[in-house]
Amino acid sequence: MSDEKKFKFPTEMVDLPSKGLVYPEDNPLSKGKIEMKYMTAKEEDILTNQSYIKNGTVIDELLKTLIVSKINYNDLIVGDKNAIMVAARILGYGKNYSFTYEGEEHTVDLSSVDNKLIDESAITKGKNEFFFTLPNSGTELTYRILTHGDDARISAEIRGIKKLNKNASPDVSTRLKHMITAVDGDVSTKTIREFVDNYMLAMDARAFREHIKNTQPDVDLTFEVEGPDGDVKDIDIPITLNFFWPDA
Repeated sequence: MSDEKKFKFPTEMVDLPSKGLVYPEDNPLSKGKIEMKYMTAKEEDILTNQSYIKNGTVIDELLKTLIVSKINYNDLIVGDKNAIMVAARILGYGKNYSFTYEGEEHTVDLSSVDNKLIDESAITKGKNEFFFTLPNSGTELTYRILTHGDDARISAEIRGIKKLNKNASPDVSTRLKHMITAVDGDVSTKTIREFVDNYMLAMDARAFREHIKNTQPDVDLTFEVEGPDGDVKDIDIPITLNFFWPDA
């Protein structure tokens, strides 16, 4: 087929919740947008790849294929990756997503999902570094927003720990150890790990996780549902099997 007759894939620009502010200026992600293409039959092959499904990488392999912009996928912070995932679902199967909650079926228009508002004054442009003072101990933490690459390293570390001790549940503490970059200005890995394991109060850890949830760039997946008693409440849109497998 000649160059003139080659098919061209339609693409869309996707706004990142971080607006690119947390990435170094020489990183393509600092533009705050990425270009994505629409899903094709090739991408549906990825979604049914049993090897990807078994090792839990099927969504990542899908997104890597759909992203047109020349980026390092491992650099994506988790909230930006979530926005790309929602965009991929819309480009692949449309904006309407149905799910069941407490026995009732609900349909949400994914195109109406907004990025969370972020406090840009708390961000030093080009730097993934933030500060939080623990409310009970008064300890000042320096921390970073986790990236896809961080998540992969955390998962590998957790698997290693569980191989040594099947009863271990290190998920929360391991994530904290990778997120925190300094404790009262001390950047040593030994200090950070000892602090998380032995000195970080549970109530402080909870306050820190709540702070992260409320402030880090992400998509707002809250959705209003009306219960059987007529009460309206906000829930997180569940990302279930049929998010990318609507016919499952």
